[in-house]
This record gives sequence, C-alpha cells and structure tokens, in this order.
Amino acid sequence: MSLPKTLATDVARNLVMVANLLDEEPERAYGYARVALRLASRVAAVREAAGFAAYGVEKYSEALTEFRAARRMSGSVHLWPIMADCERGIGRPERALAMAGEPEVRQLDKAGQVEMRLVAAGARRDLGQPEAAVVTLQSPELASTAVHPWTARLRYAYADALLAVGREEEAREWFAKAVEADHGGTTNASDRLAELDGVEFVDALDPDADELDED
Repeated sequence: MSLPKTLATDVARNLVMVANLLDEEPERAYGYARVALRLASRVAAVREAAGFAAYGVEKYSEALTEFRAARRMSGSVHLWPIMADCERGIGRPERALAMAGEPEVRQLDKAGQVEMRLVAAGARRDLGQPEAAVVTLQSPELASTAVHPWTARLRYAYADALLAVGREEEAREWFAKAVEADHGGTTNASDRLAELDGVEFVDALDPDADELDED
C-alpha cells in the first residue's frame, strides 16, 4: 500500500525509532510503534514492527494480533516462529507445538527452521517435558561445526536443556561450544560455563572484594 509522501516520511521516522530503541529501550520503541500504527495500520511493515515492539514489552497477545495481520497482508511465513513463541507467552505451549508441525515450517529458511525448533523445545519444557526438549533440539544444524548467526543460541538452548535433565557434563561441553560460536555476545554461555566450573567473578572495584578473596 502506498502512502502520501508526507505521511510516508512520518511513518518511516517512527519505524526507524522502533528499530533503534527495540533492544535497549523497548518501552519507548513500543510508543513509537503505536504512533506508526495509528498513521498506517494497513501497511504490513508497520504491523510487523508493532508486533515486535509489543513482543519486546511482553504484550504477547497484542504482538500475535499484529503478526497475524502482517502475515495476512504480506503472505510471508517468516513470522511463523515468533507467532508460535507468542502462543507460549500467552500460556498456550500446546498451540506452539501444533504450529511446529504445520506446512508453513517447511517454507521457512534455515534460520527460521532453527528458530521454530527453539520455540518447540521451549514449549516442551513449558509442558513439563524436559527430555522431549532435548530430543527436539537434536538436529543436523546442532551437529554441524559450521557457525551461523543462530549457532550460539541453538547450542546454548541444547546445553540448558541437558542441564535441566541432569546431564551436567554434556551441558558443560555444549555451553563451551556455545561460547566458541558466540562472537557477538548474544548469550551468557560464558557465565553459565563459569558457574558449572565453580568460578566466581569478583568486581575489582568492590571494597568488599579483598574480604571475599581472603574468605
């Protein structure tokens, strides 16, 4: 849908602010997204941005509504995994699992399919099925030595799932593998690894640090 030039400019400015603030200031991003939505609710990109902004402040029902609208308008399936995660956020993990088995998943690119696997594993844990979560994450992508943008998160999720079922040594191994792949610091795998190794970090500027060292 095309917009008048002035309106399109206003909408674009708000969407830029959403993108810039989403990670660090999600509440402000949400505010800008609501403005863009009021200006151009029939534009798929606006509905998608509004969905991500709502998701960022844990308004999962609202986010799901926006993602569904964006999908109807664009015909794209790329939002399928986050829509399923919204179902988890609402408290419907069984619906997220059902979505993991829908034909739309086969239309996703590799990153989307990995994301769907992560959501499905999370849904299994929501349902009190930790062993099933471990099995869900086992895949060629997990076994691959190649590093992709999603590799660290996949390895981290697998390590966490292993830890949840008491397989601590294997969990340590996979947290270490997650650290190797996490070039952008997207996980706290290094902290989890240190925790398993019994390493305790002390702030050198903390006046109590010396006392902790002595203890």
